[in-house]
Amino acid sequence: LYFSVQEGILFFYHIKDLQYEMKICADILKPISSLIFCPDYTILLLVTEQGTVYTYKPAHSGEAVKLLDACSSCFLAADFLTPGNKYCVSVTISGEVQVWFLEDGTCLSKLNLDIEVHV
Repeated sequence: LYFSVQEGILFFYHIKDLQYEMKICADILKPISSLIFCPDYTILLLVTEQGTVYTYKPAHSGEAVKLLDACSSCFLAADFLTPGNKYCVSVTISGEVQVWFLEDGTCLSKLNLDIEVHV
C-alpha cells in the first residue's frame, strides 16, 4: 500500500496477515495530490498540488525524480499511456494536453483545448 501525507512524503505499508511494516520511500517537500501506477506497477507518478510531476520506481527504492515542472500553468492530472510505461499524458488547468517521454521528460506532443479544465 502506497500513500502520501500533506507534507509530501510517500509511504509504503507492507501488510501481511496482522503484521505491517511502514517505510518512507520519498520526501518531495510538496503536497502530493495524486499517485498513479503504470500498468505493470514498475513506475509510480506523483503529481503535486503545485503541478509538478515526479516518477518513483519502487523496485529501485531510490528518490522520486522530477519529470515535469509546472511553468505557466499547473499540471492538473497525469496518467500513463498504455500499453507500456514509456509515455504519460498530462493536462493543465488552462486546458493544454501534453504527451511526455518518461525517460527524460521530453514533450512529444501537445493540444490546446481552449477551455479551462477542472477535476
